Amino acid sequence: MTDTPTHCPYCALQCGMNLGGGPAPAGAVRPGSGPPLRVTPRADVPANQGGLCQKGWTSAEVLTVPDRLTTPLMRARRGAPLEPCTWDRALDRIAAEARRLRDAHGPDAVAVFGGGGLTNEKAYQLGKFARIALGTSQIDYNGRFCMSSAAAATGRAFGMDRGLPGPITDLAAADAILLVGGNVAETMPPFMRHVTAMQRAGGAFVVVDPRRTATARQADLHLQPTPGTDLALANGMLHLALTEGLVDEEYVAARTNGFAAVRTVVNSYWPDRVERITGVPVPHMREAVRLLARGRRSYVLTARGAEQHARGVDMVTALINLALALGLPGREGSGYGCLTGQGNGQGGREHGQKADQLPGYRKIDDPAARAHVAAVWGVDPAVLPGPGRSAYELLSALGTAGGPRMLLLFGSNPVVSAPRAAAVEERLDALEFLVAADFVLSETAARADVVLPTAQWAEESGTMTNLEGRVLRRRRAVPPPDGVRTDLEIIAALAGRLDAPGVWSAEPAEVFDELRAASAGGLADYSGITYERIEREGGVFWPCPSPEHPGTPRPFLDRFATPDGRARFTPVEHSGAVEDVDADYPVYLTTGRVLAQYQSGAQTRRVRPLTDAAPEAFVEMHPDLAERLGIDDGADVRVASRRGTATVRARLTDAIRHDTVFMPFHWAGEGRANLLTNPALDPVSRMPEFKVCAVRLEPVAAPRASQIDEPGAAREPSGASR
Repeated sequence: MTDTPTHCPYCALQCGMNLGGGPAPAGAVRPGSGPPLRVTPRADVPANQGGLCQKGWTSAEVLTVPDRLTTPLMRARRGAPLEPCTWDRALDRIAAEARRLRDAHGPDAVAVFGGGGLTNEKAYQLGKFARIALGTSQIDYNGRFCMSSAAAATGRAFGMDRGLPGPITDLAAADAILLVGGNVAETMPPFMRHVTAMQRAGGAFVVVDPRRTATARQADLHLQPTPGTDLALANGMLHLALTEGLVDEEYVAARTNGFAAVRTVVNSYWPDRVERITGVPVPHMREAVRLLARGRRSYVLTARGAEQHARGVDMVTALINLALALGLPGREGSGYGCLTGQGNGQGGREHGQKADQLPGYRKIDDPAARAHVAAVWGVDPAVLPGPGRSAYELLSALGTAGGPRMLLLFGSNPVVSAPRAAAVEERLDALEFLVAADFVLSETAARADVVLPTAQWAEESGTMTNLEGRVLRRRRAVPPPDGVRTDLEIIAALAGRLDAPGVWSAEPAEVFDELRAASAGGLADYSGITYERIEREGGVFWPCPSPEHPGTPRPFLDRFATPDGRARFTPVEHSGAVEDVDADYPVYLTTGRVLAQYQSGAQTRRVRPLTDAAPEAFVEMHPDLAERLGIDDGADVRVASRRGTATVRARLTDAIRHDTVFMPFHWAGEGRANLLTNPALDPVSRMPEFKVCAVRLEPVAAPRASQIDEPGAAREPSGASR
């Protein structure tokens, strides 16, 4: 078998890899059906430069998991078991239910929920399907839980949202990097190659995180704030920059607007006050500002720790204000950037599966945007619906009076990944009809009326847009198992049954050509990008408005994407977490990821080396807190918030604050971190407050069954979606 160059199915770094080494399994993929594909890293991809993490090395094993679905499943009625059926029966049933509910209750009775791991082609086609095949405004996706706060903040400041301000290789030449709320050493390990190269050349790495993570341990300076206080910290650092004469006044005057109002606000964030709010010592704040300002080739980077808050947009805005005051954005080799999380988190939010957007990052309520996209689709702009509900609001409305009665789910597992997960389960069960397209029977798919088996990453072609804004090719290495279809094939088949207008191709290249036309003239303009050009150049940066255009690796060098070309300061004030600690819930909970698992665990909880490395959920706490509560290392702990209770093992470490505990969110069942999290929403981005809530902890007297398993025994994964 000839090696196929492609990219990893996991995070937004989109590391390059080759797949080869054995024949493609014939028919249904089952354990032992043939030698697994060999994964080797590609040195020609700048993001990973020949490196892979444990997830990447084992990624081909996902294709042969024991519980891989290879035939549609359907219930005869609610409460009946899922049973195998033909594709025609499944698709006919879905179309009939959609027609019935639309006729009885209007088009918004049917909703669509997508995912940040879908290719650009699938994200585009899903948005088109919702708007003109179903006629519904009710579409959003799980990327709302990932990048939405940073997207809103960068749109407000720069007029355009794009993850990094330049190629990732620029980081190696920086004087300093401030990373707020990211643990890239575990979430995207090859990223650290660029950080290490910077440090070896004399650059400084500053990390802001309540935990001393693997990333923080490599930092030259670690700031360890109280969860939910990053905004106050950023304002305090800007205050210090002002008092120490580190603000680039010439840059501020030439390239920005609005600094006077920000200067007035941060005047009240004097160092001692900020230390009381955040717990970060004043000398550490001062050192961090000086490190950022000493060179001008510096970066302020944010990740989910700064963004997944009910004030996430304002938190990111405060950090952008700091970067602007130091003169960083819009200069080569410096700037503000957001580390996109999901594999296509950047492209997935650009082309129409968000509730308020059309392809090309167009706003759905903009008449000119509606006219352009409608012309590409061959419909009257008047038939396009307006903005719909955001992700959590959509999930919360399922099955309610006036809410959707049917949901089609692609590439997401909200039973594990959504906040206040038990309430989401109730809403899914209240639906009249649920459809899940997935490769396994996940926790969410197990509740569906119809489950459609879909192809996996190495079994289909398409494009992904990584955290740099570089559009990449995902290439098919093997055919999907017999009986399995791609998401594009599923969408096209349903569109045909619903008599949808226009062309509904299942060929990725044809869908991409239509996407190019739909995005033309938008902020995220892909019209000059072709599959052939991506192959030839190893990826193309958007915006790229014509075949002759070189692409835009550094979009803000000459001007920002605002009407006047200037970046905008916005004054923001610290208000703290929506839910603070008190006598009943005296400890902060924060959530995140671990090295061997990914998102809700769809792929990773089914791969033996990864489950061996990280077999179960846990709660990380400081030994002093554990001693006060009478909790031993490895003991079962009940963690309770105002929304639910989870039971997990204790893991004691002095790498976390005394007042804070940490839980990863990859596992289902009684260890679900999202049983506890707060669904309070940011007023702009509609991001839930995943990263901080108040909990109490207590030891569990009786052991769980898992405690008496033989040491080292592997446990069956409980399932999750992509």
